[in-house]
Amino acid sequence: MSTPSPLPAGTPSVPALTRHMGLVALIIFGVGDMVGAGIYGTIGTAAGLMGNAVWLAFALAMCAAVLTGLSYASISSRYPRAAGAAYVTQRAFGMPLISYVVGLAVCASGLTSMAATTNVFTENLQAIIPPLQTWAGRLAIIFVFLGLLTFVNFWGIRESIWLNAICAAVEVGGLLFVIALGARFWGTVDYLQTPPGVPLSTTLMLSGAVLTFFAFIGFEDMLNMAEEVKNPERTMPWGMIIAIGIVTLLYIAIAVTAVSVVPFAQLANTTANGAPFTQITRVTAPWLSPWVFTFITLFAVTNTGLINYIMGSRLVYGMSRQRLLPAFLGKVHPNRRTPHVAIFVLGLIVLTLAVTGNVKQLASSTSLLLLNCFAVINGALIVLQRRPGEARGRFEVPTIIPGLGVLVCVGLIAGRLSTAYREGNLTGDLLTTACMFAAILALYGIMRPKQVGEGDEVMHDKQKS
Repeated sequence: MSTPSPLPAGTPSVPALTRHMGLVALIIFGVGDMVGAGIYGTIGTAAGLMGNAVWLAFALAMCAAVLTGLSYASISSRYPRAAGAAYVTQRAFGMPLISYVVGLAVCASGLTSMAATTNVFTENLQAIIPPLQTWAGRLAIIFVFLGLLTFVNFWGIRESIWLNAICAAVEVGGLLFVIALGARFWGTVDYLQTPPGVPLSTTLMLSGAVLTFFAFIGFEDMLNMAEEVKNPERTMPWGMIIAIGIVTLLYIAIAVTAVSVVPFAQLANTTANGAPFTQITRVTAPWLSPWVFTFITLFAVTNTGLINYIMGSRLVYGMSRQRLLPAFLGKVHPNRRTPHVAIFVLGLIVLTLAVTGNVKQLASSTSLLLLNCFAVINGALIVLQRRPGEARGRFEVPTIIPGLGVLVCVGLIAGRLSTAYREGNLTGDLLTTACMFAAILALYGIMRPKQVGEGDEVMHDKQKS
């Protein structure tokens, strides 16, 4: 069994993360992360854009997720460590700037998603409890919600896994419930019908795929758990592949069910008609209280927030050990064996975003941020596969897989840019993404991190062999 990468020789012994996660726990973690708030929040918007052909957007987004997921599975069997994306980028290209941008872009996407889900949780809870529908009530919910997530994350990975499993069971159960009740409506509509005046084109499908790709985000978080997974070289690849497969089946079934039960234009108008899943159950199960899916949404966003919190803290911890971030962020609590400094620092950042900023636009740029990173990481795997003497993992994919991963990710980005240029709208998520990259570059200029120590890499490789 592989152990966490040690610090260079001569460094005093320090606490390390512990391995509690087996294959089943890893699959639950991945499914819970990918399902999360993504599908609950994107199905209505995607239906408004794509019409009854919304399932095609999920299918195309799935292709990008599967190709990059296979690359990540191969990477996890080669280099099972936290901040694996930044590590692999550094190992392939030897350029700290690129590694820094990739690592912090992935982290930034998690933080903005976590801040957004905090606000979603707050809004849903305020809808249930009218006395909390004040500014003071909003602040109270945010503080308590983030405080509880911080406590669970700090207390231990085992406790975090249990909360993740409970939330995942509730949110996946909600999807299966919708599919079971709506399956009798399948085949009642034209599944290639698009909104009036909008032809089914490659550009439309690419735009839809960029939007629905947000619902697949999460498999990359699994890589950052590598130092807390048992037998990671074998467990990580299978965990990623099985989790992506389960989520893909769920999403396409949900997409078909949604437009079969409710007209796509009505499904998209959540302001007038309510949340998409409430609209569906209003037809398929009129006896069901509309509050049920509000509660399920609370579990979904809690799970998304928790997993993004876990991912972000482990990524920062790993980047610190690679000397891309200050060393104090890589400290592990001697009793709880969690990266407590990284946890508390990220908690303060998310609290600031959730309280003072409108993070909706930041969250909408998450897909573009990660598509850029995934293109780089797929390219890094190609470089490492072709490098003589580079150690191979237990799960290898042919070079064509990461090659196609690069093409699909770049194609989705190009499709989004093309749509924005044609519509004359180069702001919104595009501007937000550009600003986030600029902020990361500015931080790099301030930090001036040194290159990863070769001793750390060599010692880690010796342990693997």
